[in-house]
Amino acid sequence: MTEESKTSAPQADPAVSVVGPDDGEAIVLGTTRMRVLEDGSHTGHRLGIAESVLAPHTPGPPQHRHARHDEGFYIVSGAVRFTVGEKDYDAPAGALVMVPPGVPHTFANITDEPAVMLSTFTPAQYVQYFRDLQNVIAGGRQLTPQAGAEVMSRYATEPATGLT
Repeated sequence: MTEESKTSAPQADPAVSVVGPDDGEAIVLGTTRMRVLEDGSHTGHRLGIAESVLAPHTPGPPQHRHARHDEGFYIVSGAVRFTVGEKDYDAPAGALVMVPPGVPHTFANITDEPAVMLSTFTPAQYVQYFRDLQNVIAGGRQLTPQAGAEVMSRYATEPATGLT
């Protein structure tokens, strides 16, 4: 067998990741509870997935743009309002919202009921952003717009200035 054929042969027992309903890494950011289901460690950092529970009347982050990653949101239950530029989109359960790089966006739960959504990040490095935000809070600092923007900047993300 040549060296080339050794490296291109499929693995006999590929690693499979299974995250149970009570598993995953918990991240709490104010009234939003996240559960990291995939941080990229099982996908070669190509894909990250998190489940988020937004309490009623939870404002989202300031509008922002990602330079290097796509973000997807699948609404599992409740409804989430997405603001893209100056346009609002109300996404009910079963809706999928995909945000490509460069598009200003934010989201919020403006209803009286909790909302649950699955978020995807491609590539997965943006999962660390949420960990970093939690570390800001755990370190006793307030999550001010300036602190949030500083953390965003580590992940090729910036506030979309002039937008709400």
